[in-house]
Amino acid sequence: MYDRVKGFRDFYPEEMQARRWAMDAVEDVARRYGFREIGTPALEATEMYVDKSGEEIVEELYSFEDKGGREVALTPELTPSVARMVVAKQQALSKPIKWVSTRPFWRYEQVQQGRFREFYQTNVDIFGSAEPAADAEILAVAVDMLTDLGLTSEDFEIRVSHRDILSGLLESFDADVDTREAIRTVDKRAKLDREEYLDALYEAGLSHDQAEEFDGLLQSGEDELDALAERSEAVADATENLREVLDATADFGVREHVTLSLSTARGLDYYTGVVFECFDSTGEVSRAVFGGGRYDDLIEGFGGQPTPAVGFAPGHATLQLLCERAGVWPAEELTTDYYVLQVGDTRPTAARIARDLRERGNVVESDVADRSFGAQMGYADDVNAETVVIVGEQDLENDEVTLKEMDGGEQVSVPVDSFPGEHDRPTFEDFA
Repeated sequence: MYDRVKGFRDFYPEEMQARRWAMDAVEDVARRYGFREIGTPALEATEMYVDKSGEEIVEELYSFEDKGGREVALTPELTPSVARMVVAKQQALSKPIKWVSTRPFWRYEQVQQGRFREFYQTNVDIFGSAEPAADAEILAVAVDMLTDLGLTSEDFEIRVSHRDILSGLLESFDADVDTREAIRTVDKRAKLDREEYLDALYEAGLSHDQAEEFDGLLQSGEDELDALAERSEAVADATENLREVLDATADFGVREHVTLSLSTARGLDYYTGVVFECFDSTGEVSRAVFGGGRYDDLIEGFGGQPTPAVGFAPGHATLQLLCERAGVWPAEELTTDYYVLQVGDTRPTAARIARDLRERGNVVESDVADRSFGAQMGYADDVNAETVVIVGEQDLENDEVTLKEMDGGEQVSVPVDSFPGEHDRPTFEDFA
């Protein structure tokens, strides 16, 4: 007997049916906005991740030397792969480039709530537009995905910030600040106690008084952005950009779901402008459901022409946690529209009926194991068949089949030549 590898999961049909519902809902929103699906490899050169994130990233990778002596890694995220693809065909691709992809990724990290070593994400990215409308469209896609899953503004909030506001505020202090480390500290703010947080800002170069002041500035609301803008030209430019994005979200119809939160930082170094994270409004899901933002320098860093970019990547595990908490995750059970039951030598007719029902888009099962009437009825119940079509030798002698509703037990005889007839999804009521 073999056990699963830690951090990897099996999904049985009942679980996959619910997961498929969520994936279809999420992908359908991206499709409606004109995002085109792409596919990317499971293996990439380890060097690509080292160049982007430093040697320490190797500790988080499933990396190894392949049989050709190449250092490769299972992909831990999509952004580098997509950047590589954009660079490879940059001149030929129409701008803006709008791509979507759902697939698994792998990271060797601590397993915890909503985090596994193999995990699934839907990545949504726009390349080639620096306009606030592009940021707003990404936020609109995120909101529409959540609402299409059945969530409301009472279930989630999207906290929006701007990396250039954070860096501009840090640079406005008379101090030698390690901006990168300070922003990483802000990203961990909720996980640290107050003294640890302030000490980390101190280690990044702020005095204790400046750390207190900086943290106070991060609590500014929208009506205080003008005051922040007075600290420097960089902060003024960033606050103007942030206002333009927030104004555009109103035009996209999602402004009510978006909240200013300057303590939202996103820990990855490649973010350059607006950043955001989605959280469970009740706090029961203790970590961010997903996040994203603008990364205008990444394509150039991969050898391409300067190309602005913005995107996000909802993780399916945390999305499921949020949907379960909100009570909108579907029951993890099989659903079957029809079971076509055979009694005796009736396979030609049963197969014809099954084909006709499937052609109408129904989920139809029939016996492939030569089982008894009772065993077939038991199986139909196990797969939650709504209706059983009984095709028996005696029925066919009378040119009939029997339609049985599984919930209530009602049944009716139907002329075999009239079934399913003009009905896309025939039920007991259509013939009673």
